[in-house]
Amino acid sequence: MKQLLLLLICLFSLQLSAQKKTAYQIYNAKGKKLSYEKMLKSIAENDILLFGELHNNPISHWLQYELTSDLHKERSIMLGAEMMEADNQEVLNQYLKGEITQKALDTLAKLWPNYKTDYAPLIDFAKENNLSFVASNIPRRNARVVFRKGFEGLDSLPNTEKEWIAPLPIPFDPELKTYKNILTMMGDHGSPKLVMAQASKDATMAHFILKNYKEGDLFIHYNGAYHSNEYEGILWYLKQAQPDLNYATITTVSQDDVNKLLEENKPLADFIICVDSDMTTTY
Repeated sequence: MKQLLLLLICLFSLQLSAQKKTAYQIYNAKGKKLSYEKMLKSIAENDILLFGELHNNPISHWLQYELTSDLHKERSIMLGAEMMEADNQEVLNQYLKGEITQKALDTLAKLWPNYKTDYAPLIDFAKENNLSFVASNIPRRNARVVFRKGFEGLDSLPNTEKEWIAPLPIPFDPELKTYKNILTMMGDHGSPKLVMAQASKDATMAHFILKNYKEGDLFIHYNGAYHSNEYEGILWYLKQAQPDLNYATITTVSQDDVNKLLEENKPLADFIICVDSDMTTTY
């Protein structure tokens, strides 16, 4: 009877295990599974965190909010994002101070189409907790100048426009792996100037992160994963300017099986959020 009972328990346990679905799994850069708590503890010891997201991935956005909330309990933080352009800083500050409404922010700022679902919670968290939120990205109109004319096109801009760009001339290393990969991925649609436009975004985001960073704070920056993957992009510019700070990076990847990280995804960041490829997207 006991043997039969044990057999039934084992079969039931196996059935439950087979039915278990895992939406995501966190890994370190060596491909070792990691708990959220260990990631949180490690990140809390740094000065600047680059949280690389997949823009339409709900797990990315959920963990951004959860991690931000939990880090806020641990230490003083400040926030910033690619999704807000630098010339919108004043109107963003007005919203954070309660001087304008969300409707006014929608009208006055250049918000992404998925702002309401994916980024408003982070900005409202900053508002509710009196935190700084830095609009770090280069204005799109200026990134388009680089795409058309290269970095030289920025030289002729008025000084009022140059305020929203990294100091000129912008350093540029076309041999960085991620920049070379852009040309490969884009094929016939790729060009050196396209890569320069990407670099102008990376450099500008790094510039405004460091311009606003305060010693003793943890600056959490939200950006597309490609802007910080391979420890390049924004991080390359940050380290060129301030190599003595402690940096951490997160990336988000999508796999059919989240239980073993693919080799190609291991070296992307300090922490890799591996999300099931069947996950519903936000747009």
